[in-house]
Amino acid sequence: MTSAFFTYNKQKVIQALRYHFISRREIKIMIILVNVFAILSAILFAAKKILPLPFLVSSMLWFILMITFWYLLPAMVYKKAPTFKDRLRAILTNNEFRIENERGGRSWEWREFSNWIESPYFFHLYFNSRSFFIVPKDAFTDEDVLNARAMLNEKIKKGF
Repeated sequence: MTSAFFTYNKQKVIQALRYHFISRREIKIMIILVNVFAILSAILFAAKKILPLPFLVSSMLWFILMITFWYLLPAMVYKKAPTFKDRLRAILTNNEFRIENERGGRSWEWREFSNWIESPYFFHLYFNSRSFFIVPKDAFTDEDVLNARAMLNEKIKKGF
């Protein structure tokens, strides 16, 4: 059993949410397509094959996309989720993953998680491609981080 008490650090949570959004396959594809369009329009504009408007549109699309996924979406998710303001306790046992706060707790059997990934500051435990729970690694001691990682590897499929 591994157990850790934690509160969320806003900057680290925002970074973890960015990691989540940017790691989504559909978002990666969209970013690649917008980048290819922007590069292609820049090349065609420099070669005087197109007017400035397509180049301007592709540049604006790129900026809007980056602002949305890098700033707006993580901030909106952080603001809407009251969980990020609680003091929580994560408990990892052989049978389940449990989260508790002063008002109560909730347990999930390991089979309820579809996969997990590790970002610089968090373990992301996914129920499905859009629903997940993040547990800060700095809540654990160094030895407990290793134990938690080993348990997650054993109980849940890693990656997407």
